[in-house]
Amino acid sequence: MRPGPPRPEPAPAPREPLLRDLVGDVLRSERLAQERTLKDVADAARISMPYLSEVERGRKEASSEVLAAAARALGLGLGDLLARAHGELVRVTGRRAAAMPRGGSGSARDGLCLAA
Repeated sequence: MRPGPPRPEPAPAPREPLLRDLVGDVLRSERLAQERTLKDVADAARISMPYLSEVERGRKEASSEVLAAAARALGLGLGDLLARAHGELVRVTGRRAAAMPRGGSGSARDGLCLAA
């Protein structure tokens, strides 16, 4: 028996969003919604402007103290910040889940299961 045409490689699984990206997006969008500058928020949070910029861009993993200070400077609590990041995670991953075939989890291990 002759082998058939080569099978195409499966597409790589989409990358899960990182928490630091989600939190940074929330901080930046809230700051912009309040029409505040990076310097203003950094000063109010007592953190450096370059560091806050890096946090907003998802380049730094900020400590909970830094996140709480940045959130407070924006009039949010740490819980509010994390709840908004969670909402964004659900939105992003929910859209991805909706794109998967019906009834499938999208796992590379999905398929036929045989039991003895």
